[in-house]
Amino acid sequence: MALHNPVGRVNYEPNSWSAEAAGPREDPDGGYRSFAEPIAGEKQRIRSERFADHYSQARQFFISQTPIEQQHIIDAFVFELSKCEQPGIRSRMVANLRNVDEDLARGIADGLRLDLLPDASEPARRPITDLPASPALSIVANGPQRFAGRKIGVLVTDGVDAALLHGLRKAAAAEGALVELVAPQIGGVVTSDGELIPAHQKIDGGPSVLYDAIAILASADGAAALAADAAAKDFVTDAHHHCKFIAYHPEAGVLLDAAGVLTDIDEGYVALDSRSAPSTFLERCRELRHWDRAKVPATA
Repeated sequence: MALHNPVGRVNYEPNSWSAEAAGPREDPDGGYRSFAEPIAGEKQRIRSERFADHYSQARQFFISQTPIEQQHIIDAFVFELSKCEQPGIRSRMVANLRNVDEDLARGIADGLRLDLLPDASEPARRPITDLPASPALSIVANGPQRFAGRKIGVLVTDGVDAALLHGLRKAAAAEGALVELVAPQIGGVVTSDGELIPAHQKIDGGPSVLYDAIAILASADGAAALAADAAAKDFVTDAHHHCKFIAYHPEAGVLLDAAGVLTDIDEGYVALDSRSAPSTFLERCRELRHWDRAKVPATA
């Protein structure tokens, strides 16, 4: 039972610090001891030997993921360990992870730019290496295949095609999805039929990270103006690199070019050049992400 909150750099063991910086340590003499109350033997604080298996479950989880999920796990480890100031701790973590999966450890080592892949640490209990992959453990492989309840960020400008915007909103409503309008000014935009419609977000306050998919319904003049706006370019670039589905009016090409994605248009983009295009876009959005756009190393 803790009687106070330890202060200092770490409050766990083992750790690589010494003296006071090492924090609290186990005390065989002053630490807690179970009272040996005779019942039908002695009461003991013991646990199954399998509690010492720290790697088998992690290994099964990792091999059950799709390649893009595996890469996200690697990237997450690299991100967190890059915040660690001590190179030795980074190396020891990779040594531990070699007991989980070699590709996982190697990917993290490469991301940290370790000169040498450290030897695997000695496990307290040898991990089980023949557990089969479980498809149920993958989020991507078990996606909902629907877009209901999700949100589309629609980038609009003055002169936006009123009929196209109405068609997109109608298709989203049929899918059960939400639509937010993102504009250069929160006061809104004037559509092609002269109606002033308010915006939900101003472009530099409504980044595409807030949305599950985006649509670019800028007029020719509006797209030209947005092409010089850093926030507008980020809106497109971030959505592209996060593998989101992107619908666009053909007149938005100048903005796509300025954002550096015009030559990278793929099947995750839907040109809104026909009456049926909004419905096609919403159908594609059911996949949630266009993962083919992601660059996944062959070893992941």
